[in-house]
Amino acid sequence: MPSTPLNRLSHISSHIASTSSDMANNGTSRPKVVVTRDLGPEVMPLLLNRAEKDIDILVWNQDRACDRTWLLENVAGASALIVLVTDKVDAELLNAAGPQLRVVSTMSVGYEHVNVYELARRNIKLGYTPDVLTDAVADISIMLALMAGRNARETMTIVNNGQWPEYNWAPFLFCGRQLSASRSSPIRVAGFIGFGRIAQATLARLVPFGFTDCLYTSNPSSKPNPSRDSQIATDQRLRSVRRVDLQTLAEQSDVVFVLAPGGDETANLVNEGFLKSMKKTAVLVNASRGSLVDSDALAKALREGWIWGAGLDVVKGEPGIAADHPLVKEPRCAILPHIGSATIETRLEMATLAVNNALAAIFDKDMPASLDLSAYSKQ
Repeated sequence: MPSTPLNRLSHISSHIASTSSDMANNGTSRPKVVVTRDLGPEVMPLLLNRAEKDIDILVWNQDRACDRTWLLENVAGASALIVLVTDKVDAELLNAAGPQLRVVSTMSVGYEHVNVYELARRNIKLGYTPDVLTDAVADISIMLALMAGRNARETMTIVNNGQWPEYNWAPFLFCGRQLSASRSSPIRVAGFIGFGRIAQATLARLVPFGFTDCLYTSNPSSKPNPSRDSQIATDQRLRSVRRVDLQTLAEQSDVVFVLAPGGDETANLVNEGFLKSMKKTAVLVNASRGSLVDSDALAKALREGWIWGAGLDVVKGEPGIAADHPLVKEPRCAILPHIGSATIETRLEMATLAVNNALAAIFDKDMPASLDLSAYSKQ
């Protein structure tokens, strides 16, 4: 969403201050909701309108990431905490909030910034925003595949630097790899590391390009589902949809899409061995978490021509990715600053869902999207 005008932020701050004063004067006790960022003019009224009657709101009212010290000082007594991926929710913050905290609602589909074990131990609910960003991330996954295959970054740099006049037309000048099927490559295989909603939406977008087969890997603890795979193949008019091991996926895929959750279990899943096994004509796309791909190994793979190119919306260590980063130096690596869900429509839906999750939890209603923490409470 576009930056919030400072005068509107000031108005929100004044409104909240007067609401808190009214509450004190009336001697009433309302659930306190702490929000770590202004969520925009379309979404904030969902909270501000409630502040007139049954909740107390405190918002970080600056147009930058919420200050940790401010949050620790102001979270005390909160019943609900609405956060972004930039906010670390750990034992320190939960202790500062106090035992009355009922829900942490994050405006994200990922929750690596939240200590889910601490939430489970304290019986605090976790709201998140799955589904609403599926189409936006699937769209950008296709865009990255096209950018990487067709040398978009390398050729755009030539234009941006004013060097185009220096190039004379030649039969194979600026040529890249075609995403769609062709007479010379009628069989096109998509590989997915992770095969959830976003991966399946991405697959559906590949079908019009002439893709014929789909390979995927899943969490080893999840059971194979051949009947579902067969149904997807039928629905998408593919020759096959198969669950395979990582080695097979690397060897047979024309494009590999990394769309699995982050965390220790998937760290550096795409490593030097995987990249060496890929086709030299293949493209790697990562639109999930930077931690899944070994950046040094990928830079080496691009530099030495193990694969054709890479399209990344995420990089390990982001946003601290400077011009001297090994991947930034590779002309066939198209890197975006984690904008997979960055459409106005998607961010509005995410913010709305984050607010509705928090409100539902504090008023004992079913949350629209909450994570089942039962598995984490046993560890």
